[in-house]
Amino acid sequence: MNSILHIGWNDLMDIFLVSVLLYVLYNLIKGTSAVKVFWGLGLIYIIWVIVTALDFKLLSSVVGKFINVGIITIIIIFQQEIRKFLLLIGSTEFWKKHYSIFKIKDVLKENTIHTIPLNILQEACYNLGRNKTGALIVVYQKDDLILYEQSGVPVNAPVTEYMLESIFYKNAPMHDGAVIIKNNLILAAKCILPVSESETIPHHAGTRHRAALGISEQTDAIAILVSEQTGNVSVAKNGKLYYNVSYKEFIPLMEKILM
Repeated sequence: MNSILHIGWNDLMDIFLVSVLLYVLYNLIKGTSAVKVFWGLGLIYIIWVIVTALDFKLLSSVVGKFINVGIITIIIIFQQEIRKFLLLIGSTEFWKKHYSIFKIKDVLKENTIHTIPLNILQEACYNLGRNKTGALIVVYQKDDLILYEQSGVPVNAPVTEYMLESIFYKNAPMHDGAVIIKNNLILAAKCILPVSESETIPHHAGTRHRAALGISEQTDAIAILVSEQTGNVSVAKNGKLYYNVSYKEFIPLMEKILM
């Protein structure tokens, strides 16, 4: 009992370093499907620690074996995601962006007023809709979307009606996939998004609907989609899909759900 109650400076430092490690790891995978795996493994590990401390030998052995096998299984299943993850943390640009000593200064300089050109998005989306041209636009919020950016083609151009309509033009080389924008900048096009497995999506909804809902389920981003079949404009946010948003409703809805 005395050994359990006695906590030295080395124990506090150990706890602190583990906490920092977990915090950094969570920030690296935040906004990806790996977050759910992270929490699942964490829960199983906590259960293993508890049953070990209570000296439940059989249960501790079973859970311990599950952890060992589970980690190997995760490596096999998520090999592509792990590869992207390792490439990401090896990127000096990522560390400068997230853990630079100047990050606090950058945060203080940010204004809560969004510079997203909603009127341009409105005109572009409804012009595409009138021409029955499919489109999928992802609007940055707080979560990092760099993994999804890297799956596409860098653009780094201002958001204009002409640019968006050109990208999604049916014969254009980048019309498939999604466009990711941040403030007034198109970061990338032809990006691959996670597809939602939700059973609430109507059967007539296509891949764009599932991709829009998928990115909104896994991140805090807003997805705007234009249906190629109907020309209707829909918006996805936090796993909820707003179907057939009218021209007049578009900007008020976007202002409401923007952070």
